[in-house]
Amino acid sequence: MEKIGSKKLQIWLPFLLSLAVAFGMFIGYKLREKTTGAAIFTKNVQKTNVQEVLDLIKNRYVDQKIVDSINTLVVEGLLNNLDPHSVFIPAADLPSVNEVLQGNFDGIGIEFQIFNDTVNVLSVNKNGPSAKAGLQVGDKFIFVNDTILVANKKITGEGIRKLLKGERGSKVSVTVLRNNKLVKATITRGLIPVPSVDVAYLITPTVGFIRINKFAESTYEEFMPKLDSLKRAGMEELILDVRGNSGGFLGEAVDIADEFLDGNKLVVYTKGDKTDRIEYNCKRNGLFETGNLAVLIDESSASASEVLAGALQDWDRATIIGRRSFGKGLVQQQFQLTDGSGLRLTVAKYFTPLGRNIQKPYDKGRDAYKDDLIERLHNGELVVGDTTKPKGKAFKTPKGNTVYGGGGITPNVFIPFDTTLQTKAIFSLFLKGTISKFIYRHYVSNKSYFDNYTTPASFAIGFTPTPNLWGNLTNVAKADSINLQQLSASEKKSLEQKMGSYFARQIWGAQGYYEVANKQDIMVLKALAALQNK
Repeated sequence: MEKIGSKKLQIWLPFLLSLAVAFGMFIGYKLREKTTGAAIFTKNVQKTNVQEVLDLIKNRYVDQKIVDSINTLVVEGLLNNLDPHSVFIPAADLPSVNEVLQGNFDGIGIEFQIFNDTVNVLSVNKNGPSAKAGLQVGDKFIFVNDTILVANKKITGEGIRKLLKGERGSKVSVTVLRNNKLVKATITRGLIPVPSVDVAYLITPTVGFIRINKFAESTYEEFMPKLDSLKRAGMEELILDVRGNSGGFLGEAVDIADEFLDGNKLVVYTKGDKTDRIEYNCKRNGLFETGNLAVLIDESSASASEVLAGALQDWDRATIIGRRSFGKGLVQQQFQLTDGSGLRLTVAKYFTPLGRNIQKPYDKGRDAYKDDLIERLHNGELVVGDTTKPKGKAFKTPKGNTVYGGGGITPNVFIPFDTTLQTKAIFSLFLKGTISKFIYRHYVSNKSYFDNYTTPASFAIGFTPTPNLWGNLTNVAKADSINLQQLSASEKKSLEQKMGSYFARQIWGAQGYYEVANKQDIMVLKALAALQNK
């Protein structure tokens, strides 16, 4: 079996890290001090050498281009000598960066992908602006606002987003190709929710499954009705999935932990050199304080995800299953700068109820910090449980279990990383977008077949990949210079199983994907077994 080369790994795994850094940097974390960026400056102070040098460069340096970017260069240079999560955000990028965790944005409510220089509609939000305007899955964008040709142009995803996004209530006209006919539609932009709770359903008659992809402003508000609904449907035990969840608002994680912990138990506390200790305790009766609980984590679970998992582990409330988490135990506060840019500065560390800070080392520089996940795969830690060595000081839980600080949350039950789908050929399917293109086109061409399945559960039972389906995929891959003939029988079987969940995602979104994928998910199956043995 041909494994991914080092260069491919350096493309792939840092992408997980970039999500952890982008989401995991603690947005909007509200310390008791309502500090603003301007408040830290005072008047009539003597200039430092740094300020004098900056003034001389701005006023006297020969190259204006460098002068225009000097502030950003200096700020980034300063931050590079701090921790990896203190970052400068240019004014132009700040709105989109903040938007990620707001839980909504103004737009038209579609998911699209560009295939062969054509913008294809992959999904349309139910009851969203585009659905009301009549857009359908399979539509291909030709014009935007009647005059802007977007088909067969080298347009980028960011380029089409700029054309389609706009203020709520504003209109955008589009012309799409549908069944070889041009169809015009006028879409009134609206508020588009971005769910942070992907799925909540009963995986067995008494075991619930909830997946949280990030901790946004609306996460607790989304989570509560789903938890309540599962309880009313007969849920007695719960699997909570925060794999790949890179964090977000600390308060949302604290509120969710409160639903699982009784009394006024401590969930987390923060402390910094210039900030006092702040404690976050349970403050209400929780909806699920007694039922058995399993929490799924992996190497991309970070920040607020680790706060939640750490609190439940410290109080012996949940069995933590998976792989050692990312290891981000630092708290950022966002400051607005006078030019409209932002600074997310690390102001404190957070500690689990037992006093664990799980921040992994960053004293070897930012490059080494970024390469940590690659190193974990290379040294075997992600695939061999024996090499998952606990990091930092040992602590004892109330029931006498040993947990550790430093380097992330070490799970109670280790599940190795699945390398079956990490051959060069299969990796290329995802890297080149070949698998997405195939799933979408096959679905659109065979919609009448897929319409026979009304629920993800029925699809999980009834769908079986056929030799013809595999042959079609092989041909599409070959056109993208990917040879699937070299796959072993086990690799082929694993990919075929995954294809079912990809089709389910095309039809029902995240709900469909997880309901089907969980049927073969090793970590989920292990969690079910662990709950049964409680």
